[in-house]
Amino acid sequence: MSKLHEELNAQVSNWSVLYIKLHHFHWYVKGPHFPVLHAKFEELYELAALKLDELAERILAIEGKPVSTMKEFLSFATIKEADKTKTENDMLTATIADLQELIQGLEKAAATAEAAKDTATADVVIGQVEELQKQVWMLKSTLG
Repeated sequence: MSKLHEELNAQVSNWSVLYIKLHHFHWYVKGPHFPVLHAKFEELYELAALKLDELAERILAIEGKPVSTMKEFLSFATIKEADKTKTENDMLTATIADLQELIQGLEKAAATAEAAKDTATADVVIGQVEELQKQVWMLKSTLG
């Protein structure tokens, strides 16, 4: 597995773990902001589904093999599974931290792609970074 394939697989794994974690938050959020956060977590897990698919297909396009099992996701991911004892603020804080973790990994993958002169992959990854930065800003603003 090339360094770029490995870094992209780590982000496919992060998106996959985050997808499940966001479902958990969507199902278990409680508190005064339930309607807003319930909808936001759904929006974010739908985004995760799109982005992990985008990266997996990019890996295939550059002749790699995307990881595709829960065991692989958990072994490659730097994002951890959800803890069942989270408050609204804990869920928001964890989501912000996870999105920032994704941003860091994606930026690293973009740099590796650029070094390999794979501008198409770099563009895909940088587009995801831009979208995540906006989400982080929105979630931080929600926390106050």
